[in-house]
Amino acid sequence: MLRFFFLIFIFIVFVPLSDVNARKYIRIVGSSTIFPFISFIAEDFGRVFSFKTPVVESIGSGSGFKMFCSGIGENTPDIATSSRPIKDVEKELCERNKVSEVMEIIIGYDGVVIANSNRSYKFDFTKKDLFETLSAYSQESGKLVRNNKNFWFDINPALPKTEIKIYGPHQNSGTYNTLINFIMLDQYSCMSSKIFKENYSDLEERRKACSSIRDDGRYIEVGSNENVIIQKLKSNEDALGIFSFSFLIRNQDKVQGSTIAGIEPTYENISSGKYILARPLYLYVKKEHFNTVEGLREFIREVINLISTKDEYLSKLGLIPLSSGDIEKVLIKAHDIM
Repeated sequence: MLRFFFLIFIFIVFVPLSDVNARKYIRIVGSSTIFPFISFIAEDFGRVFSFKTPVVESIGSGSGFKMFCSGIGENTPDIATSSRPIKDVEKELCERNKVSEVMEIIIGYDGVVIANSNRSYKFDFTKKDLFETLSAYSQESGKLVRNNKNFWFDINPALPKTEIKIYGPHQNSGTYNTLINFIMLDQYSCMSSKIFKENYSDLEERRKACSSIRDDGRYIEVGSNENVIIQKLKSNEDALGIFSFSFLIRNQDKVQGSTIAGIEPTYENISSGKYILARPLYLYVKKEHFNTVEGLREFIREVINLISTKDEYLSKLGLIPLSSGDIEKVLIKAHDIM
């Protein structure tokens, strides 16, 4: 079972109320993965409550944190959505810009999938297959060289004799970070590999080398719009794409998810942690804005209400609900605004 930790980062800094100007709508920035879920909640909130519909911008987790941590006040976002936890460097940016009280809420789970056209071969990858496909390096005659494996059967003889072509997330996305952390930096493969240790004795240099994705045209970064990847897979049935499980669910008539180590990307396997590319999804909220942005407190209450009751429509969109135990933790952490 996956274990996730719920944190509220509180950095106490006195900020005069006059420095945080009132705004009549909520502004949300961040993850493209969370965009469909938070957009649905925002639209429903604007329809049911007597507040303006929140503005939601899909710009990627990293770009979202950059804007969120740029300061407080009406010209800065109230909420950042992310498909990964906030990084230490981002917390430091928030602190420097007097974003001193940040609430973290996990809203559910998601998975990263490797998919292709449902008219094509169904892949079953090992973690080793994925690393050797994506890595900037490969082993040749006992030496570490730039990755020159161009066909799937070069990676594993059990895979088809077709060219490797993968459309995936850009470096600023949470999905990219998930790939790096769960595949490229797996402690039992690259980081402990004899040949990587010999070539990169310094731990940080080895970490950098292990996390390097190939740049020879076999892996193509796309923007935060996952629809672009679907279009690429439709036009090239031999290509693969990397995107969120929720997007797979919404496009099952076009694409199929690959199994990893024999495990299918399903609601049950992601929720239980059997699927290795499972991850939590986050909201980060500026508590400084609760009393100055109209409807912000009420919106967060509505988010927590929907995730705690395991809203059926959010599940249909692909959001995997929290366990009862995790819901209880969210309610405890958010007690002061409920």
